[in-house]
Amino acid sequence: MASLGQQLAPHLTFLRRFSRALTGNQKQGDAFVRLTLESIVADPDSFPQDVDPRAGLYKTFLKVWASTENGDVAAAGNSAGDPASEAIANARLAMIDKVSRQALLLAEVEGFSNGDIAYLLDCTTDRVDALIAEARGEIEAQLKTDVLIIEDEPIIAMDIEAIVRDLGHTVTGIAVTRDEAVAEAASRAPGLVLADIQLADDSSGIDAVQDILDEIDVPVIFITAFPERLLTGERPEPAFLITKPFQNATVKTAIAQALFFNQATVPE
Repeated sequence: MASLGQQLAPHLTFLRRFSRALTGNQKQGDAFVRLTLESIVADPDSFPQDVDPRAGLYKTFLKVWASTENGDVAAAGNSAGDPASEAIANARLAMIDKVSRQALLLAEVEGFSNGDIAYLLDCTTDRVDALIAEARGEIEAQLKTDVLIIEDEPIIAMDIEAIVRDLGHTVTGIAVTRDEAVAEAASRAPGLVLADIQLADDSSGIDAVQDILDEIDVPVIFITAFPERLLTGERPEPAFLITKPFQNATVKTAIAQALFFNQATVPE
């Protein structure tokens, strides 16, 4: 029988994704995952035994999150938090319930069923439905911006464009190469970038994004069939990552979360 560590290992990449989306910050998100693992190591007997390992892992994470004042990483004795990001988050969170955001991310990014989410959040499935609807409506109402799409597959680019426009955002351009992406961003600075990592001329979407970030501060969501190339733990990594093939709801949620922590869209 596999050890608990072996059972949890396949799920850690996705827990990191969830934690980063919840905090809007790579370092802060990863800090909460470390705290979660430390709590499991310190008291393995308390790990939930009545559910599958993935649900138990997320349940433990949410318990750690709640014990540190709903995401105050400083309260857990970790200095990895970004003060600017924290200030932005506080402005947002003053207008939307944290549990609603957790429910939305668990459903539309992590793919948990409503029954699973009810277990994770200690509520009913009807309450889960209400939380998700509340979070989606409140976040989307706050956030409108210009979006640059970096994607070389025409059908996928059209799908993403339709999702972006459906949310009320403006698409400033669709770039298929690194050079096009940089030129589009220079021509009209976007408020959000959605990028693939493999582009039409074999150039890199990662490099394109880095070129853009060298000039402007903008949130980025990577949409890729190869998430493992970005979540290696060996270099700075995106806080927001979507795996192809994607669901429209997943893209919508990621956009809302990325803009949630964006200084330019914080209400006065």
